[in-house]
Amino acid sequence: MTETHGEYTALLLDEGHSGDAAVLDRLRRDPAVVFVDRLGPQIDSLRSLVPTPGPGVLDEVPVWAYYSWRRTVVRLLGPASFRLLRLDRNRNKITALEQERLRNVTVGIVGLSVGHAVALALTLEGACGSLRLADFDTLELSNLNRVPGTVLDLGVNKAVVAARRIAEIDPYVTVTLWEDGLDTGSVAEFLDGTDVVIDECDSLDVKVSLRREARRRGLPVLMATSDRGLLDVERFDLEPDRPIFHGVIGDVDVESLAGLGSRDKIPLVLRILDAGQLSATMAASLVEVDETISTWPQLGGEVLLGGAEVAAAVRRIGLGQPLSSGRCRMDLDRHLDALTDPPRPHDLPEQPADRAVPAAVSHDPVDAIVHAASRAPSGGNVQPWTIAADEVGLTISVAPEHTTAIDVGYRGSCVAVGAALHNARIAASAAGLLGAVTVHDGDRGLPVATMTFGSGNDRELTDRYEQMLDRTTNRRPGVPRPLDDTQAGLLAEAASREGARLCLVTDRDDVATIGAILAESDRIRFLTPTLHREMIGELRWPPLDSVETGIDVRALELDSAELSTLALLRRPEVMERLGAQDAGRALGKSTADRVASSSAVAVVAIAGSTPRDYVRGGEATESVWIHAQALGLAVQPISPVFLYGVESAELEQLSPRYEAPLERLREELFDVVGAKAGEALAMVLRLSHAPGPSVRSERLADRVRRRIS
Repeated sequence: MTETHGEYTALLLDEGHSGDAAVLDRLRRDPAVVFVDRLGPQIDSLRSLVPTPGPGVLDEVPVWAYYSWRRTVVRLLGPASFRLLRLDRNRNKITALEQERLRNVTVGIVGLSVGHAVALALTLEGACGSLRLADFDTLELSNLNRVPGTVLDLGVNKAVVAARRIAEIDPYVTVTLWEDGLDTGSVAEFLDGTDVVIDECDSLDVKVSLRREARRRGLPVLMATSDRGLLDVERFDLEPDRPIFHGVIGDVDVESLAGLGSRDKIPLVLRILDAGQLSATMAASLVEVDETISTWPQLGGEVLLGGAEVAAAVRRIGLGQPLSSGRCRMDLDRHLDALTDPPRPHDLPEQPADRAVPAAVSHDPVDAIVHAASRAPSGGNVQPWTIAADEVGLTISVAPEHTTAIDVGYRGSCVAVGAALHNARIAASAAGLLGAVTVHDGDRGLPVATMTFGSGNDRELTDRYEQMLDRTTNRRPGVPRPLDDTQAGLLAEAASREGARLCLVTDRDDVATIGAILAESDRIRFLTPTLHREMIGELRWPPLDSVETGIDVRALELDSAELSTLALLRRPEVMERLGAQDAGRALGKSTADRVASSSAVAVVAIAGSTPRDYVRGGEATESVWIHAQALGLAVQPISPVFLYGVESAELEQLSPRYEAPLERLREELFDVVGAKAGEALAMVLRLSHAPGPSVRSERLADRVRRRIS
């Protein structure tokens, strides 16, 4: 082991320390030494990080780093702030917590030609905190086809060249050198304190000895061989009895391997690398060793690829992520031979003019009533009902097969049935067929709403007929113009007439609080696998998908950036990664922003939580919605994850990981909207002043049965 650290590590000096200050003073008096002070921009960049670092980091004492081989002193941030800023752009491919774990990893690299690229990749990524480098050779001009040194490094030990490169990237990485390289007698000392071993040396006897000692100690060994991007992984830490080199060389005598020339090594090298898997150019080159070429070739790009492969493997080992023993090839030429055109993104069609208005209503009054009922809103537009009608009357029942996880206890379905019933009553009144309405328990205790056709007419309902047909969801951002007292009174009356109470929130701070609650609920919905799968499953992408059920993505009113991001949010593995980091606060930002653009948030509260209560809540929700739209307001329903979870056990079943946060969010929403004890919430509506929606949702005909007597 070499002790002359000043030849390859930076001397770190604290100006506040008297001894260091004296050294700096001597260096400043030396005209050959250059001082570089770019601390100001470093501090500015540090302060701009997201999230902003705490005082302990911002107030850390900076240092001066003296690079003797460059005769240069550079002012740098202290170790914690330096690491935080230098590695910030790793996040979150490597999280801050993962970065801290990797700091405790010590990697030993034997052979600093290919090994230089490995050491460089590990340092750039912060994939380890300490490096042990071993190589006896000096850098020659013929090495500069693959070693990222310079002509100024010629004649310098290869391990020193690599160590200097590391110090100039990060002077806080601990580097120890073996400038005499390794032999079979020094392998054990080299491995003391090492966590991962990288073999990139040429000596076959050292390769074998290194693996045998690593196996004895339970250390993993990695080896990148540049041809066709070959990477070997030997997890002796997991398989203490695993044969070295995957068993392909058998039991060899180490002493017989010492001092072999390039040509003499070829038979064993071919067994290790598998002659049948070599590239044609490498195989042809091996035939020419000692004839027209002196040794086997290596290309700089392939060596750099090997460094990236090893760095990825070290990360997995350091973080305890899955990585088995074996080998793989990252054959760039094979990939380049198989280039294909990427799939072209499809553009969403513009809304046709004939779909911008409601479909024509049948002249048959019963058909018109059925049509009106089917136009009711439902969560995710799943239409969780069966509507049946004849000349005598109409029934609307819950269709359990169309439920979703968020529809706890079919309560959301009951709200949808209530909304459909309200529409049917309006249409029946307009046709002069309004009759008795009952709600009774059907199969599985789920409510069935029945309306017997009569000859009644309710002027209030009849006047809402056209407005009912025009009712639609509008998710556009709005302008938060305040509601006047008259408007607020009309909306409250619309709810109370149907047996519910309207909690109308207009205070800007309270609206913002509701936005934060609903945003966090959305985040949980994204991060809960079942809820995420169902939510994404509701989306429809025309013209690829039918839009008779689900939510047409055009109705989300997303701008191009948001629509592009949606392609990422659809992926469950992305949500799994965010969930593991307890991240994803941005997942609810769109909801928070849109709530902030609202004039008010209207919450329909019902006394009781039976299925029939929720049917009543659905009637009230539809009544408020129709009245609000008639007042010129845009209406968007928002169903927080916890809306229909009445009991804690239901929230736990809905999202086991987030049961406690959902319980807290539910309590916060109840508090801010002023819900009373014993009340349940049927729906949350966002009210705003906004342009009309881009599209109207459609309906599926097979949820309706029209019987002819």
